[in-house]
Amino acid sequence: MSVTEAVTETVTELRRTVAELHGELTRNELVSWTAGNISARVPGQELMVIKPSGVSYDELSAETMVVTDLGGVVVHGEHAPSSDTAAHAYVYRHLPEVGGVVHTHSTYATAWAARGEPIPCVLTMIADEFGGDIPVGPFALIGDDSIGHGIVATLRSSRSPAVLMRNHGPFTVGADARAAVKAAVLLEDVARTVHIARQLGTPHPLGQQEVDLLYDRYQNVYGQH
Repeated sequence: MSVTEAVTETVTELRRTVAELHGELTRNELVSWTAGNISARVPGQELMVIKPSGVSYDELSAETMVVTDLGGVVVHGEHAPSSDTAAHAYVYRHLPEVGGVVHTHSTYATAWAARGEPIPCVLTMIADEFGGDIPVGPFALIGDDSIGHGIVATLRSSRSPAVLMRNHGPFTVGADARAAVKAAVLLEDVARTVHIARQLGTPHPLGQQEVDLLYDRYQNVYGQH
């Protein structure tokens, strides 16, 4: 099989995977109408697969997914790519370990972003998945790679796979698109829980030593390896 055939097969499979993963966003009530998007890096290539702009979730399929280069230029697909394409592309260019990016406007995480306040590490789940407080990134307008600049600058100084972009909403990253979706689902869960905890009183943050131990266990021991 030639390199070209191998890349074609990989892209075809990623288009299917990314289309299916968008179902997790609606299933977990992380998006409304056509907002939100998932992308995946094509391994070993300067390419990514991303959701089309303004297309209903019910109409998404492998065929509607758009392939762009890491400059955001469409190389395959009949639809315009997501309005967040430049931000996703910037993340892939500057964080080579990232293989998937997700953006939602999930209610509770976005409420924290509107407040411009990090979600404090007051739960073991936050320590496990996010490695500490979930950080806030700067406000940036949609349309170019300004949001990507903010995501990268914030995540480079944090173990968190999630960032709350101020007055906008959450972005999550992962080794692949599924990992980024998982982070988005867990982010909304802890954002909601910490909000409720604050209504009841003052949540108590975990100590740094506990956070480090929990993070190491979850990342390196928990689950099947």
